[in-house]
Amino acid sequence: MTGWRVLAVVAGTAIVAYDAWDLVRALVVPRPATSGLVAACTRTLRRGLHRLAVRRHSFEARDRALATIEPSLILVRLLLWMVIGYAGFALVLYGVGHRTLAHAFVDSGSSITTLGFATEPGSVSAVITFLAAGFGLVVVALQIAFLPALYDAFNRREVLVTMLESRAGTPAWGPELVARHHLVGIQENLAALYADWERWAADVAESHTSYPILMYLRSPRATNSWVTGLLAVLDSAALALAVNPTTTPVEARLCLRMGFTCLRDIARVIRIPFDPDPLPDAPIELTYEEFAAAIDRLARAGVPMDRGPAEAWPDFRGWRVNYESIAYAVADLVYAPNAPWSGRRTGVDEAVLAPARPTHRAPDKPEGDPAAAT
Repeated sequence: MTGWRVLAVVAGTAIVAYDAWDLVRALVVPRPATSGLVAACTRTLRRGLHRLAVRRHSFEARDRALATIEPSLILVRLLLWMVIGYAGFALVLYGVGHRTLAHAFVDSGSSITTLGFATEPGSVSAVITFLAAGFGLVVVALQIAFLPALYDAFNRREVLVTMLESRAGTPAWGPELVARHHLVGIQENLAALYADWERWAADVAESHTSYPILMYLRSPRATNSWVTGLLAVLDSAALALAVNPTTTPVEARLCLRMGFTCLRDIARVIRIPFDPDPLPDAPIELTYEEFAAAIDRLARAGVPMDRGPAEAWPDFRGWRVNYESIAYAVADLVYAPNAPWSGRRTGVDEAVLAPARPTHRAPDKPEGDPAAAT
């Protein structure tokens, strides 16, 4: 065996070993795999496709384009793992005695796709072709097994996000969530809602850090988003604690704590910088004027408040400083719908999508009832 062929065997074995390690790390080990060749290629391709998608002029067209990108990248990752393994086995086959490198690539492709139309005589070559065939089957089997787990986590995430349509509007907004619960007299249900979202945040923290690809899978409805939904729930809890600190259920505090813990876990995985212990009076992007307008909206909805906007603002800001910058960064990264209080989107110039409140049409209320006003 010549020096070149020995080098081919060593290089091919290293490539196959790396590919298998990267595959297991990404699909089997329940921890984030954000480094490596496949992950780097996926990130680069995602950025390029996102830039193309956001050039669409309408929100609906842009959402349709973005919704197809991540499912397509799942297939691209499968193809990349197969191609890397294919190249590695081809080098090994060439090193152990195939006549030409071209023939080694043909034999490797025949084996890794389990077609078996090209073979080379010899026991060593036969063993390697069997290994290549097994590798190809394992890659496809792991990907097939991965998809149900991925979409199961996606479906669990979307149940509460969809429920926010009637509770907080679409796109969801924190002040609207508080207002609607008081308008229909179900404010006592806020405790259960915050408890549900505390569990939801814990589930998302585990699933979206283990499989970051979930962050980019968009909701079935264009104006819904997991990140703007979480932001709306956190804002509603912070708002309720700021204006009614003694009567707001304790579940609101627990939801806030788990909510910004979830966002911080995700930020660490995708390397978004944040202050782990911000001062309560640290600046935030949301302005006092926007906060005061939201307080006025609550007042017009008949929400009882122990504090006015000036007194409640320090407490609200003290809560929001824990999660605002991360939520804005993630919303921008995944191009979430431009909901109120959700920051800006890079490369997108469009108005904020304010949630519309359905008209009150109960028989005992006139059509122009104030409860129907936005």
